Amino acid sequence: MFSYAFYITNSKQLSEEVTMIAEVDVFISNYTLVDPEVYQLWVDGYSSSEAVAVLQQESALKQPGTTVELIASDVLNHYRTYSLLERLLHNPLKLAEQLAFQIEPQTKQLLIEKYYEFDDSVIRELLGKKLSSRHRKDLDEVSEKTNVSLKSCRRQFDNVKRVFKTVEEMQGSVVQNIRSLFLLPDELAKRYGAVVFIACMRFETSKRKLQHMTFADFYHCSSAIMTSWTYQENSADYDDTDLDREFLLDLREFRILLDKEKELKHLVSHRLKPKLLERAYQELESNFRMYSRALIGLACNLHRTRELRCMFLELVERCIEPWRQISWTETDLSNFLSAYTSCAIEMDVFREATVKSAWERYMTVISTCVMRIFKTY
Repeated sequence: MFSYAFYITNSKQLSEEVTMIAEVDVFISNYTLVDPEVYQLWVDGYSSSEAVAVLQQESALKQPGTTVELIASDVLNHYRTYSLLERLLHNPLKLAEQLAFQIEPQTKQLLIEKYYEFDDSVIRELLGKKLSSRHRKDLDEVSEKTNVSLKSCRRQFDNVKRVFKTVEEMQGSVVQNIRSLFLLPDELAKRYGAVVFIACMRFETSKRKLQHMTFADFYHCSSAIMTSWTYQENSADYDDTDLDREFLLDLREFRILLDKEKELKHLVSHRLKPKLLERAYQELESNFRMYSRALIGLACNLHRTRELRCMFLELVERCIEPWRQISWTETDLSNFLSAYTSCAIEMDVFREATVKSAWERYMTVISTCVMRIFKTY
């Protein structure tokens, strides 16, 4: 896209005869103009004619008298430019380094950020599915279900696949890797990081009992898991898309709580009695064994690949559904999880520092996930 600037200097009188000499300086640049509104329409998958119709309605209110021909010419000009830029947007580092288009840094950031933004509803439909060409062909169903244009769905699918393929084998922080390679802002990089993590872990997300969970729910839970259950940052094996295998094996030590169930029940009940209504307290007394065994049983099996993949489904079936059936409030559940965690730590069976640390690490994440799922179930 080229713009031309012409500068005409004052004429000079060289003699008594009037002689006019015009000096013309021509400056040519390829400074690229980006209209954020038109760019958003392009990113959202609007065709040029659809974009013209949208802008025509707006101009009727903001700038009466603007002709449709003028709007169409402007839109087509912008759309041609964005189509040329798209191949560079597939590799934002190249966009940052290229010289073919002169673009201001803040405009480059806008181009990248808007291009890689995604709709939660679309990504929710992609969770748990292989990022294959076969699923890309089925995106018309996703488009219809989410009311997002097919072109936008394809862009989002391709972006997720591109990010995943680029960072899945890389060591270190997946969020930092995404931020560095795709120049995304922190929050957007975190959202992509969660998508990559869920794909790497191959979590079950498609079962009927999980349909109430939104992408925001999975993002919330996955962020907690990535923070606490992956290899620690100072570890030689640091990689927050891979769970700490030694930690998962340590969780088997929690079986010892099954032998001390009466003691643990007594401690938890004593602590919660002043906080629970009589009905909620009686429910706890009657069902403590079921609740406790659900939490411990899940922990002891997480080292197995299949159980790990079904973690969210297990939480719903073994924990969330029973708690919902007894009409516990969020406050009741929060108080129970807090008391259950702290009372177990106080018991003699958790004297070893490694076991105590693993318990806190486990229950912090489980409590976070349970509370989030409980709210939306």
